Amino acid sequence: MEHEIYGYVRVSSKDQCEDRQLIALRGFPVAEKNIYSDKQSGKNFKRPKYMKLVKRLRPGDLMIVQSIDRLGRNYEEILEQWRVITKVKQAHIVVLDMPLLDTRIKDKDLTGTFIADLVLQILSYVAQTERESIRKRQAQGIAAAKSRGVRFGPPCKLKPEGFEQMRLLWKAGEISGRAAGRSLGIAAQTFTRWCAEAAL
Repeated sequence: MEHEIYGYVRVSSKDQCEDRQLIALRGFPVAEKNIYSDKQSGKNFKRPKYMKLVKRLRPGDLMIVQSIDRLGRNYEEILEQWRVITKVKQAHIVVLDMPLLDTRIKDKDLTGTFIADLVLQILSYVAQTERESIRKRQAQGIAAAKSRGVRFGPPCKLKPEGFEQMRLLWKAGEISGRAAGRSLGIAAQTFTRWCAEAAL
């Protein structure tokens, strides 16, 4: 039985061009009828053409992508899809711009699947480490900014003219918080909160 060669192309939005990926796949070569293309984010694998392609894969078939980020952006999900394609479907994957990501048999001692799985695990680890590093740097940056007095969140609402007089009337029990808020054009909860902050 002759094995099929399929190509997968993905761009994140409809205004992005997939020409570079198509040229790479045609040069492999992949027949035009076997190229599947999605214009969708790579955050997960719920993409119609991708799912259709995986469904068509048979043992020994070959799936070509230009680069690993065209397959997806989330390495945990890439690892799972890689397992489905190579272990469950028993098909092969070739990533054109990373020759080590080629699951076809290399020689009698080492298989491409073993090498590619190892490389993908390393890439996944590097991606996870980078995400954690970014989060840590962000947390440190926020902590440093707060220590300098930088405030985060929406800007403070300016108190309307007459607030102080209303606060004193409210404090003296001559007006309710609801009436004071209505008079100032703000919510009663905002008025009482500002009064509490002013008392600190």
